[in-house]
Amino acid sequence: MAGVLLVAAVMGTSACGGEVEAQKKAPAKPKAPTVAVATKTFQDAVTNFDTSDGCPKAAGECWDKMKAVAEPAKVLRKAMSADKKTGPAFWRDAYVLLDKMEKGVAVGEDTFTNRPDVLGSAHDLSDWLDENPVK
Repeated sequence: MAGVLLVAAVMGTSACGGEVEAQKKAPAKPKAPTVAVATKTFQDAVTNFDTSDGCPKAAGECWDKMKAVAEPAKVLRKAMSADKKTGPAFWRDAYVLLDKMEKGVAVGEDTFTNRPDVLGSAHDLSDWLDENPVK
């Protein structure tokens, strides 16, 4: 009987230690890039779109290019939100354009009618970022 209790005690201690170790090693949250880095990445994506053949006229043929512009926009939003120097009031117009892009992407495909929301807003946001540089 004493042997069974000893094994149970050792297993109980070992389980507790394992749980504590797992809690200690929780993955760190990825840090948002700086606004400058996120802005450059986003504007490079817009420039890349502009220097490619753009979007073919047929609906459904531009989704990959739309996502290629929208993905760095998500990162830019995170960087803007993490930027404590300027605050949300500074970014108000940029957030409006990002919201419009996300609305267009939420459709989940290129329906031709969501291109202005995604691509037009991306170009407007790129222009806004040029006109409102963060120092």
